[in-house]
Amino acid sequence: MTRVLVTGGGGQLGRSIADRVDEARFAHLDVHILTRAALDLSNLPQVQMTLAEFDPEVIINAAAYTNVDQAEDEPGRALNANEGGAGLLAGFGRRLIHLSTDFVFDGAKGGWYVEDDATAPLGHYGRTKALGEAAIRAQIDNHLILRTSWLYSAHGHNFVKTMLRLATNNADMRVVADQVGCPTSAHDLADALLRLVDTDHLGTFHLAGTEEATWHEFAVGIVEAAGIDVEVEAIATTEYSTRAPRPANSRLDSTAIADAAGIRLPGWRTSLPAVIEQIQALSD
Repeated sequence: MTRVLVTGGGGQLGRSIADRVDEARFAHLDVHILTRAALDLSNLPQVQMTLAEFDPEVIINAAAYTNVDQAEDEPGRALNANEGGAGLLAGFGRRLIHLSTDFVFDGAKGGWYVEDDATAPLGHYGRTKALGEAAIRAQIDNHLILRTSWLYSAHGHNFVKTMLRLATNNADMRVVADQVGCPTSAHDLADALLRLVDTDHLGTFHLAGTEEATWHEFAVGIVEAAGIDVEVEAIATTEYSTRAPRPANSRLDSTAIADAAGIRLPGWRTSLPAVIEQIQALSD
């Protein structure tokens, strides 16, 4: 069996991996999923002890500081998690599958971003994730960095769950219509990560949902898929103030990983209904 250690087990991606790992097709994987409480990547002795005890052949690093706005006020914590944690894991030399983000780009490109496009983060979160990528590349060749975007799932805090809560409560729904990206089901991404464990693909790839949307288009799709009759007003980014700037365009072209590994994630219109169904089931 292939021993796999997953960090960030309490996040929506870590929990989505836990949802998938017991499927028969992954029976050859011995997966050990740890939350931050069990494996704090700022605690070197704890990390050393965990790796010595479990001796993983592959590490999936799903741990990260992901609060984009709060990172502006807590730059040290974001840096320690996103650069320090990634660099620490890379230093052990095990095969490392690391999750990065569309926020390493500034959004100024007119088309879809490919892996060779220059990074230029707008905010501290994106800068720390770009530094995490660099820390990995500087230490080991045996890595697979996967940039994804706009994650949603039945777990944790995410845009889909927020929109469902607002719609259910008949709250005022005003959603930005001039930022475009690729909504990505964490459940689909988890499945892809487990499939990639036994491959030997190296380098940096984009792995996101294959269908684009603005936040407003996505919000409308969410309430329609949930069967909720509510109006969603389209607004400009200038009408919705946030602590950290967001890229206007963060569409990730995931063709390279599809060509290399045969993995292509579904578009959000395909994946969204199942996620909503799971959210509703968990709330019953």
